[in-house]
Amino acid sequence: MKRISILGQPSWAIGSSHVYAAVTCLGGHLGPVSFRVGKHGLVPGAIAPWATERLSKDMPAILRVMRGDFFCMPFGENTTLWKKEKHPPHGETANEKWVRVASETHEEGSFLHLRMQTGVRKGRVDKLIVLKAGHSAVYSQHIVRDMRGPMNFGHQAILKFPAYEGSGRISVSPFVYGQVFPGTFENPAEGGYSSLRPGAEFQALSEVPLERGGVTDLSHYPARRGFEDLVLVAADPQCNLGWSAITFPRDRCVCFSLKDPRVLASTVLWHSNGGRHYPPWNGRHRNVLGVGEATSYFHMGLAESAGKNPLNERGIPTSFMLNPARPLVVNTIMAMAGIPAGFDIVKTISVDEDSVILLSASEKTVRIPLQPNFIYSSALVE
Repeated sequence: MKRISILGQPSWAIGSSHVYAAVTCLGGHLGPVSFRVGKHGLVPGAIAPWATERLSKDMPAILRVMRGDFFCMPFGENTTLWKKEKHPPHGETANEKWVRVASETHEEGSFLHLRMQTGVRKGRVDKLIVLKAGHSAVYSQHIVRDMRGPMNFGHQAILKFPAYEGSGRISVSPFVYGQVFPGTFENPAEGGYSSLRPGAEFQALSEVPLERGGVTDLSHYPARRGFEDLVLVAADPQCNLGWSAITFPRDRCVCFSLKDPRVLASTVLWHSNGGRHYPPWNGRHRNVLGVGEATSYFHMGLAESAGKNPLNERGIPTSFMLNPARPLVVNTIMAMAGIPAGFDIVKTISVDEDSVILLSASEKTVRIPLQPNFIYSSALVE
């Protein structure tokens, strides 16, 4: 498989009957990804508007590459050292070079196997991207080996919305706790602005407190132009299936992801709508939603997630204890489907052996072919 340059980044590309996907060599960012839905190719992943620009040398690799979906370990800023470990923002897995181990394309689909030897905490991470013929989905597996000690981690998907207000409807699987980031997410003195009340707790995305009073509905987006906000919802541990979904009613499609909530305990939603006026953002990163499926204390990093914090004191996992004798396997599925007229917002997602069924609040249903048991898969490679 030859490397190609896509929007400023050397990348590997794979495809199937229903998906075309590129993965960057630097950071392993999955994007762009085009899903075939009916007769159309849809590209939900956002790509940083500065992707092909020359940036300052001190800009982290993750910002130079930023696109689509990437695996973070540790998840978050990692400003504070954990013991003697100093990790880059979202970890080496989102910033350093991956090496291709194998790839294959055949009638049943294709796969790409990448590997990284980490240095800050020595170990090995394998990345597998699997595409299956007939499925408008990307199956992703990350396997963490040879590491010891606490670690927080997650997938960070970055999605671009049509520019008109409320073009997308956002929903998530049942959650037991919701909270706005309790600290200062953006500082006006540095050119960043937020709209939600720091630390506010909520029980539904439709009613989240604003800093200046009143509430806003986070299930409609884009909204709150000129602001950046971050919230976390902790999945109900009694549910075997975790999911997040975004419906685009006017465009008649839905983008959704599936996870095992026992592995990825929370969903971190980052609303990025032009609220950052410092480089490289410069007020131009708009209509973008970050959907982080993570086990982490918000986006703070390893030190804050491994130590005591208000979430884990509530019983919500914010880190995982790695053991060299037992690999950590993190699986996700990202998929797209067409929807009928009147399908508004996803209410539930259920599965059977070879498909998923999406039910909307308006009682419309969509069934698509999928292999949902993938999210419970053990390691696919040694």
